[in-house]
Amino acid sequence: MFLKKLEISGFKSFANKTGLDFLNNSGNKNSQGITAIVGPNGSGKSNIADALRWVLGEQSMRNLRSKKSQDIIFAGSREKARLGSARVTLYLDNSNKKLPLDFQEIAISRKLFRSGETEYLINGSRVRLQDITDILAKAGI
Repeated sequence: MFLKKLEISGFKSFANKTGLDFLNNSGNKNSQGITAIVGPNGSGKSNIADALRWVLGEQSMRNLRSKKSQDIIFAGSREKARLGSARVTLYLDNSNKKLPLDFQEIAISRKLFRSGETEYLINGSRVRLQDITDILAKAGI
């Protein structure tokens, strides 16, 4: 199992849908690699880490460097209006069946609305946070 892709939309500084592909460039599915996220100060590197923590179920806004949950939704800028929701989706390659689901690829999503409502999804189906936590725990994550 490995992280294939991270999609971020409306989360903190990521107003537009942004995808980060974590590719295995060797062509060998069994080889392991390292992905580095680099950039100048203020370019969003820490927000990527926050997005990853958040989609996996982080509940503490302090750990996400925010005061309240609505702070993680894009607040707007001179060029772009504030958004009504934030969404992060994590795509995992499950071809080795380490996660106890019968899918080659598993997409874990979390969406937050300005109303405070939160949705959790696995491959597009609504689930509870506890369901995600249980599945990841069975895989040792």
